[in-house]
Amino acid sequence: MNSENKYILGIESSCDDTAAAVIHNGLILSNVVATQKIHEEYGGVVPELASRAHQQNIVPVVDLALKKANIDKKQLSAIAFTRGPGLMGSLLVGTSFAKSLAYGLDIPLIDVNHMQAHILAHFIKAEGQEIPNFPFLALTISGGHTQIVKVTSHFEMEVIGETIDDAIGEAFDKSAKILGLTYPGGPLVDTYAQQGDPKRFKFPKPKVGPMDFSFSGLKTSVLYFVEKQTAENPNFIAENMADICASLQFTIVDYVIDKLKNAVKHTGIKEIAIGGGVSANSGIRKALKEGEKKYGWKTHIPRFEFCTDNAAMIAIVGELKLKAGLIADTNVVAAARLKL
Repeated sequence: MNSENKYILGIESSCDDTAAAVIHNGLILSNVVATQKIHEEYGGVVPELASRAHQQNIVPVVDLALKKANIDKKQLSAIAFTRGPGLMGSLLVGTSFAKSLAYGLDIPLIDVNHMQAHILAHFIKAEGQEIPNFPFLALTISGGHTQIVKVTSHFEMEVIGETIDDAIGEAFDKSAKILGLTYPGGPLVDTYAQQGDPKRFKFPKPKVGPMDFSFSGLKTSVLYFVEKQTAENPNFIAENMADICASLQFTIVDYVIDKLKNAVKHTGIKEIAIGGGVSANSGIRKALKEGEKKYGWKTHIPRFEFCTDNAAMIAIVGELKLKAGLIADTNVVAAARLKL
């Protein structure tokens, strides 16, 4: 069997989504995700509940992925899994299952860095998705991470800018919580923002290094702003929700674009690819597309299904690493703080 005729199962369990996907020669044959709804009532992910839900979901999710791909588990050539970063309890479920299945089938095991997978998701063969040329800049934005990465090859990546405190996704979700929106609040802020005036209210953009980010102060400014306005008018949020969300999103997006402009100036690289759950945000997608006209950038924006946590991105890294002979040792362990 040649390297382009192998079926690889990808398993993702870094946070609160249990996912499995099958890839064959760069094509995703199945991509199954089980989302955990239980965290909504707590306003955030509860690690212990997440790991328990992964234990319940992982067998049926993998089984469904194989069925949708129309293959038997005995046809698999390798198992790729998320080693980290993420919640340790969640990672342990995926890691243990992947190791056991690979051992039982006597096939290679491939460990994958979750953040690397968000970047390499751009190499999945999909209609309308153009593969980036090396070198390019990757903007990885999610609930737990915010980074600008210089990507020289599939496995040569350098973080040149990152958040010094909170991630962009947390800034969206925590601000949404202050506004009384349900978890996860980021997508709701995006929805309201599309109906509001982005110039109505002013929020500060934190001052840190030219390619680094900070969102902690922004969350605090939103809190103080809301407290002040609601003290004067108890119905302020309800009457101005769309404008508040539009102004908040405008500030965050403008801040991100400023950092990207600095990164382009620093590296001379004008090809940009985004990844991570927050790359589904309409404001960021629009700003990047406008950047092509304003700044001469070439931008790569993944399909929505490859933005949020998914196993297709784990599977593509598995395929690339298998071709490069980068196989994991059976003693490999989950790493909650795994670096890129």
